[in-house]
Amino acid sequence: MNTPLPTPEEALWACRMAQGQIRFARQYVLDLLEQTPRERWFETPPGAPSNLAWQVGHLAVSQYGLLMFRQRGRRPEDLDLIPGRFRKAFARGSDPKAVSPELYSADQLYQRLAEVHSQALGCLAAISDGADLLEPIDMPYAVYPVKLGAILFCPLHEQIHAGQIGLLRRLLGLSPVR
Repeated sequence: MNTPLPTPEEALWACRMAQGQIRFARQYVLDLLEQTPRERWFETPPGAPSNLAWQVGHLAVSQYGLLMFRQRGRRPEDLDLIPGRFRKAFARGSDPKAVSPELYSADQLYQRLAEVHSQALGCLAAISDGADLLEPIDMPYAVYPVKLGAILFCPLHEQIHAGQIGLLRRLLGLSPVR
């Protein structure tokens, strides 16, 4: 079922609404992370396919991809924010068990997550033409196969990983946050 594209004005309004959802989803992830000892981020619980360190790096890479790269393309300064080595370590399909504190410390991952989030929100705030949001893109997206769809997918994706982080915390024997 194809959902008809919004008008440029509706797209801009939806982008502004999504920004609130993006902030909410990130705050929830931060609440989970702040109540998890950083020295435990690299533990992969028995039977689990992932660890918290990979989840954090993956959220940084994906938020960059959805809110910066897909919206305005790659810029030279992006290589400092998301170097190729970092992107490959945390991209979809990468091996969470290959992530170690020798590669990136928990503090470095947390800082990168914060930097990407701040810059991504700045990129979204700079969008002033809803017509730009209606340019087609490839997956992943939600609702619409356009730039706006990538923005709408971002908080959904973050909440999926918040659930994984919550489950990993429980598998590590930690109490629930909420």
